Amino acid sequence: MKSLGFYLLATTLFTLPLQAQLTKPVASTTEQLMSSVQERNSHRAQSLLHSYPVRNVGPVTMSGRVSDIAVHPDTARIFYVGFGSAGIFKTTNGGATMEPIFDNQGGAMGIGDIAISKSNPNILWAGTGENNSSRSTYAGTGVYKTTDAGNTWTLMGLEGTQHIGRIIIHPENPDVVWVGSMGALYSQNEDRGVYLTTDGGQTWEKTLFVNDNTGVIDLIIHPDNPELLWAATWERSREAWNFVESGAGSAVYHSKDGGNNWELASDGLPIGTTLGRIGLSISADNPERIYALIDNQDVRRVESNNPGTIGLQADALREMNSKEFLSLDNEEINQFLRRNGFPTKYTALSVKEDISANSYPPSALADYLGDANAELFDTEIIGAEVYKTDNAGESWEKTHEIALDNVYFTYGYYFGEIRVDPSDANTLYIMGVPMLKSTDAGINWTPIAENQRVHVDHQALWINPEDGEHLLLGNDGGLYESKDGGENFIHHNVAPVGQFYTVNVDMDTPYNIYGGLQDNGTWKGSSRSTPNREQPWERLYGGDGMHVNPHPENSDIVYVGFQYGNYVRRDLRDGSSYRITPRHEVGEDRYRYNWNTPVELSHHNPDIVYFGSQRLNRSFDEGRTWKAISPDLSYNLPNGDVPFSTITTIAESPLSFEIIWIGTDDGKVQRTTDGGATWVDVSAGLPAYRWISEVHASSHDPSTAYVSLNGYRFDEFVTYVYKTTDFGETWVSVKGNLPDDVVNIVVQDPIQPQILYAGLDHGSYVSLNDGQEWHLLNNIPNVASYDMVVHPRDLELVVATHGRSVYVLDVTPFHELAGRLSEATTLFSLNDMRYSSRWGAQSVDYRDPFEPNFEALFFVQESSSRKRNQSTGSFEVVIEVKQDDASLYSTSMDVQKGFNAFHWNLWNPTSKSYLERGTYTVQITNGSTTHEQSFEIK
Repeated sequence: MKSLGFYLLATTLFTLPLQAQLTKPVASTTEQLMSSVQERNSHRAQSLLHSYPVRNVGPVTMSGRVSDIAVHPDTARIFYVGFGSAGIFKTTNGGATMEPIFDNQGGAMGIGDIAISKSNPNILWAGTGENNSSRSTYAGTGVYKTTDAGNTWTLMGLEGTQHIGRIIIHPENPDVVWVGSMGALYSQNEDRGVYLTTDGGQTWEKTLFVNDNTGVIDLIIHPDNPELLWAATWERSREAWNFVESGAGSAVYHSKDGGNNWELASDGLPIGTTLGRIGLSISADNPERIYALIDNQDVRRVESNNPGTIGLQADALREMNSKEFLSLDNEEINQFLRRNGFPTKYTALSVKEDISANSYPPSALADYLGDANAELFDTEIIGAEVYKTDNAGESWEKTHEIALDNVYFTYGYYFGEIRVDPSDANTLYIMGVPMLKSTDAGINWTPIAENQRVHVDHQALWINPEDGEHLLLGNDGGLYESKDGGENFIHHNVAPVGQFYTVNVDMDTPYNIYGGLQDNGTWKGSSRSTPNREQPWERLYGGDGMHVNPHPENSDIVYVGFQYGNYVRRDLRDGSSYRITPRHEVGEDRYRYNWNTPVELSHHNPDIVYFGSQRLNRSFDEGRTWKAISPDLSYNLPNGDVPFSTITTIAESPLSFEIIWIGTDDGKVQRTTDGGATWVDVSAGLPAYRWISEVHASSHDPSTAYVSLNGYRFDEFVTYVYKTTDFGETWVSVKGNLPDDVVNIVVQDPIQPQILYAGLDHGSYVSLNDGQEWHLLNNIPNVASYDMVVHPRDLELVVATHGRSVYVLDVTPFHELAGRLSEATTLFSLNDMRYSSRWGAQSVDYRDPFEPNFEALFFVQESSSRKRNQSTGSFEVVIEVKQDDASLYSTSMDVQKGFNAFHWNLWNPTSKSYLERGTYTVQITNGSTTHEQSFEIK
């Protein structure tokens, strides 16, 4: 249950004596945010890695969260899909294929809303910054417009809005646009409310503003009279440790003059501090009819169907003294212990002995119960309710008497969409964990989208205005289509938009990639997979997938889990598993598990497992038993309704079993050099109170580690990356020329210690000189990179993105370049080719000939002896192929400073044939310098 008390806790957290030394980070300004965008654009234009080859390995199996759908008014074959963290995709064939059309636009990939003009369907608007206030909801950079159906986009302002609730385009005049802004997620700001432009976005006027914690989450317009609009405001306050998802600012407003002026239209709706998110939908069939889906955070006591309510109860134990407890029947106590999942070592006799010895009071048994994941679902709030008006908002009434339980649970902030059938004012849909349908104006409800394996957590719905049975549905599992009013669905699962939290690899040949995804469980798939012709990916576990660790000597053994520390050890051969989550001792503080709880296997013995709560736990027997090897390593700050002061990252040194580093969400880095016997706080010298996203222990030097921190949960978008070479006694920044952005991961190369890899919220970067300079990987879009790992045998960097699945790149060219950075020309080692007599042949006349594809990757500095092409920034190199000093092939190529790739089909124009078996030399000439490498056709 959320309450005003949590809000007071959140606002006073930094004034308590315990936190006197901590200063709450200041949110980034709009000017700082846009300066970062310019820096990122500059990196993309100038990166030395502009042509560096990467491959996307998918998967598309589980898709990702859809935030909005916009359909061409004249044909349902053309539509646009906005994703929460993957940008915008377009289809012209009804969803058979989809292509991204919004990549690298101002550094903003998260989409709050998209709108298409009815009067000119080539005009679309995109509002950046997802609006569902999730943990992985990224701040946008304003609103964008395209006038050529998505080929090009222009930023049209409102850069400080950060999260867009809804966009409405005037049905006849596309220059008139209304935008509902939610504003910043983790901080107060005034860029919230309704904005209106009448000149296509050249200028804006804010016409509705409530307060700096209240934004506009939804907007609707009268289908026949564009002077009439309605807006839903939503007051909410999110912190890393607490989320108040309702407030007195939540309401419905009505405008009768085209959005210039607004008045309250909430008569009959709940009011006060418990009104949360509101969704609106107006009937095209009967425009006086409007529906509102609300998140009612008021308390409703419910009778539990849980058999745990029988017998001895936790509430009774909280009121019980030791004498009363010792008089209880042993069987009654044992039933309570087994019913509530206490470890088997706790029995009535052992507990009575502890209480007799004053080890802990009876109330400690009650305090032992509960976990954060259960509290998401065990709710006492009213939750989802539907109201309607038949007088355009003058008064509202609730449509149903039944409780809409389990639609929202405790997280209505994540949902809130309602849609009425344009052809039938009595048919409507509401979206939450399930999707419900009513055909009698909201009186009765039926769950739909449950005939096939349709994902839950529904976010967007389009109803065909010409055919109410035709639906497009977006949820956390991607895009679905129904032709029978929601009875049956087709899954348009064609885009690699997986939202990965973590990634790992095994030692199979070829190796497999493992990863946990937002609301899509944990998966395993081949590193040779491709998105459009993928090898199968295997689902390992459910929930919000988090860390996964395959046993390096037996990949059938995996440690895998979901949110808030719920982990198991699984044997994939027979499907057996057992729970490994450590439990605190009765009388101790309950373990606090982060949303993304870190679990790691030891580099020195993979049967040894580390598990982070506020303490570091270690198991020597594959997670069967545990011992805490640290005290509370966090600041132990007060928690609201989100676990906080938890361990977020664990790094055991690959060079010493005794050296372990941890980082916490409240800004502490601690290390031990004696296997956990003693711990040293080494946070001094690091920015205080930032979330420690990664500690990386060097595999080259035991005293060296890297750490990345971020202020994302304060809306502070500043880059923090540091290095220590003295066990954390001192830290130096290795930010170099990185743009200001949220940093999620930093990894040191296992072969060349000066090579670093970093994942930011808007791109992936490589440094070849230990963080002095960083270079953007252009061929990975500006999507959040959450996790990275270099495969120790194959030397490939695997990048897990939160929105575009997984990318892989060979890092051996970086190793070769490390000692040649001052050279003007470097041609990297070439792969041998396998000869085929089928080269040039056609299987049938209507097929293209089968041709080899030879690739040579090379690096060039700009040559002073070559005339530079000022218009393109390119210059020319000469590429020659020789055998025994005889030239077989020569060509020139326009290149840019940095990495370039030469592709050739091995056709010898002199002999008019493909190269035969043999050894060949490739030579790159750049001005007066040359470099060559050999390869063999076998």
